[in-house]
Amino acid sequence: MPDGRTTDEDAQHCSATEVDVVVVGAGPAGLCFARALAGSGLSVTLIEQQPRAALAEAAFDGREIALTHASRQILEKLGVWDRLDPAEISALRDAKVMDGHSPFALTFAAAAATGEDLGWLVPNHLIRRAAWDSVQGQEGLQVLDQASVRGIVPAGPHSEVILADGRRFHARLVVAADSRFSSTRRMLGIGARMRDFGKSMLVCRMQIEVPHQHTAWEWFGYGRTMALLPLNGDQASAVITLPPRQIEALLAQDEAAFGRSISAFFDHRLGAMTPAARPIAYPLVGVYANAFVGERCALIGDAAVGMHPVTAHGFNLGLQSQDRLAAVLRRAAERGADIAAPAGLAAYERGHRLASRPLYEATNAIATLYTDDRLPARMLRRAGLRLAHGVAPFRQLIAAHLTQSSG
Repeated sequence: MPDGRTTDEDAQHCSATEVDVVVVGAGPAGLCFARALAGSGLSVTLIEQQPRAALAEAAFDGREIALTHASRQILEKLGVWDRLDPAEISALRDAKVMDGHSPFALTFAAAAATGEDLGWLVPNHLIRRAAWDSVQGQEGLQVLDQASVRGIVPAGPHSEVILADGRRFHARLVVAADSRFSSTRRMLGIGARMRDFGKSMLVCRMQIEVPHQHTAWEWFGYGRTMALLPLNGDQASAVITLPPRQIEALLAQDEAAFGRSISAFFDHRLGAMTPAARPIAYPLVGVYANAFVGERCALIGDAAVGMHPVTAHGFNLGLQSQDRLAAVLRRAAERGADIAAPAGLAAYERGHRLASRPLYEATNAIATLYTDDRLPARMLRRAGLRLAHGVAPFRQLIAAHLTQSSG
């Protein structure tokens, strides 16, 4: 029989903690968003399934992130850029787009027009570590690691967030930042259009013999798509897109055979390529949420838009999304207004949809056309590259878009 006493655990499960913002997901978007609210006076609770040790020392995952000028400005503002090892930041000076076995290449060279690099390549795991480091000791921020959300219930002036261990929070705003396969998005009742490209992306750091001149390649071969991302020294990141079974066969090869396979994929244009790290594969799935906001909730990062990597803008869009939403919240907090007011959230949605929708659709169209190996598609894509090459203003426009010199 109950003795009428309430244990600390019972009290914890029955009462709810009041907080301004709950952020689900401590990836780069979630961490940068939490950092962007520093000094706003808003209390933030960040919920992440991984343990703190895994966040502080994020493991190498093979992905190299192409950062635009706008993204660098955001990271500098957040104090994340200065936490990156300069030796791990590789300049991206030029970019080439190639088709099939043709020697022709469409080249974008921002340096020729502006004297600036197109952007910078930084390992994803180092960005994650720097973002984690930036929030340490932040006033008003609570990080709950090894925690997961079981349910979210809108309740008038707040939403109730229920964790798997029974803890409850009353949040004025819930922000989903937990990947393109976001379970939080589903709990919030927001659907998404998902496009499974039926391919996997293999990434691997390679030692190369022929200098890359800090030029990135996007190579639409027949039967596969390849990218080469220039890293410092005699290294580059090779990115190969193939059907999953072919990726599995590559991963099953020993180091020497794998190097020969990748060298052959790139027609030996960089000489013999040998792996400098363990190759890792990822499924290719594009995601676009049906809405970026709802009742006392918002989506940022890949939870809002998960891009095909062909245009290398997914991470940059994620950074922009958190920057836009944080600006809305900070303005509301300064006025003493409701941070989850429909008008403010709608402004965020409009801004991010305008920035992301055209790029998302164009990226999918490019991925579709340049992975279609039928003869009409081959002729169309080759003609398109040559037409773009002959129109200098178009090349300059694309270079400016790649650079994103202004946010």
